[in-house]
Amino acid sequence: MLEKQIERALVKAVKSAGGLCLKWVSPGWDGCPDRIALFGDGCEGQIGFIEVKAPGGRARRLQMVRHKQLRDLGFKVFILDDLDYIPKIIEEIKGN
Repeated sequence: MLEKQIERALVKAVKSAGGLCLKWVSPGWDGCPDRIALFGDGCEGQIGFIEVKAPGGRARRLQMVRHKQLRDLGFKVFILDDLDYIPKIIEEIKGN
């Protein structure tokens, strides 16, 4: 399975769960996660950052630094390399 396929499945699942899964590109801030998942309404505006990898893929050192920076600010950050983890990520972001 390719990273692109996992990313497409994530976007579709977040949309089905009532959220937005936006591609994040931040010029000048290399290593930022690939996607931002946003949920509102009954979730009171929840946000999570997702780094998408091919199965077994690992985050690079700079990506891990960025993930720590975001976590230190109180954000939820995930590394997704398995389709089966998508529902759990959505639940954690939504606070269920």
